Amino acid sequence: MLRTHTCGQLRLSDTGKSVTLSGWVQRSRDLGGMTFVDLRDRYGLTQLAFNMETNPELCLQARKLGREFVIAATGKVIERSSKNLKIPTGEIEIMVEKLEVLNASKVPPFTIEEETDGGEELRMRYRYLDLRRNPLRRNLELRHRMAIETRNYMDAQGFLEIETPFLIKSTPEGARDFVVPSRVHHGKFYALPQSPQTFKQILMVAGYDRYYQIVRCFRDEDLRADRQPEFTQIDCEMAFVTQEDILNTFEGLGRHLFKAIKGIDPGSFPRMSYADAMKYYGSDKPDIRFEMKFVELKDLLKNKGFSVFDFAELVVGICAEGCAEYSRKQLDDLTEFVKKPQIGAKGLVYIQYKPNGSLKSSVDKFYSPEDLQKVTEAFKAKPGDLILILAGDTYKTRKALNKLRLEMGSRLGLRNPEEFRPLWVLDFPLLEWDEETKRFYAMHHPFTSPKPEDIPLLDTDPRMVRANAYDLVINGVEIGGGSVRIHNKELQKKMFQILGFTDEDAQAQFGFLMNAFEYGAPPHGGIAFGFDRWVALFAGVDSIRDVIAFPKNNAGQDMMIDSPAEISGEQLKELGVRTVGL
Repeated sequence: MLRTHTCGQLRLSDTGKSVTLSGWVQRSRDLGGMTFVDLRDRYGLTQLAFNMETNPELCLQARKLGREFVIAATGKVIERSSKNLKIPTGEIEIMVEKLEVLNASKVPPFTIEEETDGGEELRMRYRYLDLRRNPLRRNLELRHRMAIETRNYMDAQGFLEIETPFLIKSTPEGARDFVVPSRVHHGKFYALPQSPQTFKQILMVAGYDRYYQIVRCFRDEDLRADRQPEFTQIDCEMAFVTQEDILNTFEGLGRHLFKAIKGIDPGSFPRMSYADAMKYYGSDKPDIRFEMKFVELKDLLKNKGFSVFDFAELVVGICAEGCAEYSRKQLDDLTEFVKKPQIGAKGLVYIQYKPNGSLKSSVDKFYSPEDLQKVTEAFKAKPGDLILILAGDTYKTRKALNKLRLEMGSRLGLRNPEEFRPLWVLDFPLLEWDEETKRFYAMHHPFTSPKPEDIPLLDTDPRMVRANAYDLVINGVEIGGGSVRIHNKELQKKMFQILGFTDEDAQAQFGFLMNAFEYGAPPHGGIAFGFDRWVALFAGVDSIRDVIAFPKNNAGQDMMIDSPAEISGEQLKELGVRTVGL
């Protein structure tokens, strides 16, 4: 070994030991008679000392070291005269007796510090340098610990970790697939899995009643902070269970991770129906760290001559406590916020419930003080509160008010990243109607079971059928989702018919699963968690790129290896793939 200890290991109790450390030069300081070098590895940082008086040749050698040079230094551990108690090794230093340069380094394009001067694109191009920084190191260590703790919990619950194939068959439902041409079978393609869904259901048929996998999945979709073309799931399935069994088991996983990683017990996870989540928060992933629930106001405010409210499908608002003294500039700023294209509202109405009990509104000429008082009573508002109201199409208005609610939560400091509020959202619609294609699509996937009491509605009113589906939401982030599956061949066939599949289409795409169901499929269900999202949440970062070693940018490119890239005409010919111009 080229080291006896790591750069984060030595303490005052090691004084007098002869040690060898290896690592990267973080920085150096020349103080005339002494030169100090901070040596870094992934475990920490240790100060090396070089004395010009006792060893001038070695000191001069140290002064030639550049940032990120890889070196090995041998010497004695001594007590530092000027201690740095901000780091674990800050009470000692190494009086160096031997120095070896293992490799020189070019000057890095950005500083390798806690806070760096490199932009994201530059850091992604030199990802191997960015990964030397402590924030990314901590995130990857956190990711490792969460994977270990997940495996510990799942193993204790009797689950088997079973690998499923990466080269599978393409299906048209869901997001776009990444496809891989077959060299042996020209004109045919594999797809990379969006999830191991059908394989884990087949494992249930095969009798492996508790399966899980920390697995890579792939979706060719537009990217954002919480999406990557390749991502990691904690994928799970159970047989001979009800929805309640699944929720209890994986609430247990969540509580285990909170306790093992964050040292907290969030208690039992509350539950909310999809219908209530949309009605009171305008989102199927509500952030419940703060209240500010929606209150619908159309019955109180219609037929008063204000056409915006009179002809709106929905009039709805929130109450921001203690904000009645907002200035006109602040209120105008909120109005401009909701009118942004990504929010989509046409305007904002406010009611200021002044601390003296008076009411001031942007629609005073249409509504009497008594009318406005009834609105404050609907919110249970107090003097000093501010009521913000939007109106319009139901879906768009709820969506816009959700964005406004989150914005107000952020402005008021109510979204503390160190506070965690998990929530189960249940009873999603089974199907969603697409006006453009004039057909139903599965809200979750085609194998999700309807609630037993809603099955008759499949023949009469499919829009009203609820799914045996559930999402785990933490702080407004969807961490995972799953469902009880259809295990009856006839019900699965009916589901395919509602989704517009012919019998031939269903057989061609999912015949293997349908056939498996004829050999004794048990009742089963499962869930999949976005592992990257969960790690990012615990790390307190906004983008999952910060918890993935080698992520893609928003254009789906790996800037470091310059991927995706063209391949040669010879490779394409071997694969039987023809492109324009070839």
